[in-house]
Amino acid sequence: MNIALIIAGGSGQRMHQDIPKQFLNVQDKPVIIYTLEAFQKHPDIDAIQVVLLDGWHEILKAYAKQFNITKLVGVVSGGENGQASILNGILAIKEKYSDEDIVLVHDAIRPMVSEEIISDNIAKCKLYGSAIAAIPCAEAMLETENRNFSNSVYDREKLMRTQTPQAFPLGKLVWAHERAKEVGITNSVASCTLMIELGQTVQFSAGSEKNIKLTTTDDLEIFKALLSTKNADWLK
Repeated sequence: MNIALIIAGGSGQRMHQDIPKQFLNVQDKPVIIYTLEAFQKHPDIDAIQVVLLDGWHEILKAYAKQFNITKLVGVVSGGENGQASILNGILAIKEKYSDEDIVLVHDAIRPMVSEEIISDNIAKCKLYGSAIAAIPCAEAMLETENRNFSNSVYDREKLMRTQTPQAFPLGKLVWAHERAKEVGITNSVASCTLMIELGQTVQFSAGSEKNIKLTTTDDLEIFKALLSTKNADWLK
């Protein structure tokens, strides 16, 4: 079984909006529905579990019904940070699925995730036991202590920009979060960083420059432009 774990616990303050960014409407559809549809339509995804802000559960369930997200199996509340939110989702999945099942942890605000990215994520995880969607670093990278100036270059050939989904067998994720508690890791920024902090090696899978994370209003404008391009008749 392949389960998509969609993390939608953020409030989106950097968007300066009154509602969470994952519920912002773009072309008459909430951002999170674009994301859920990508996994709904993928033939190898068996179930979708969502981690969500309190107060929005019933709204999401209503949207899921409206947009025919039939693979949605549950909605649970987020935690105090990303690591805690992912753990809440994993614990919900653990009640229904086995340790060998693959969990694809994905940001709700990455709505342009493609079928190819999801397929490669699953395939690489089956082969190697982990899969982190990632892309090469194309920009010149400078080291800085204060984000104001730099006098040091970092070799971009040694860098990969990570995205989501990030896939692991359920049992491995459960182990990682239990081990994190034991060693005092409480705020790792992603599943891949948590694994590396615990001494694990992770495998990369295909990512894309289009697989953007909607963090700022600029990102939202890029998403709208990508959608318009995708929907343009002359490109079909």
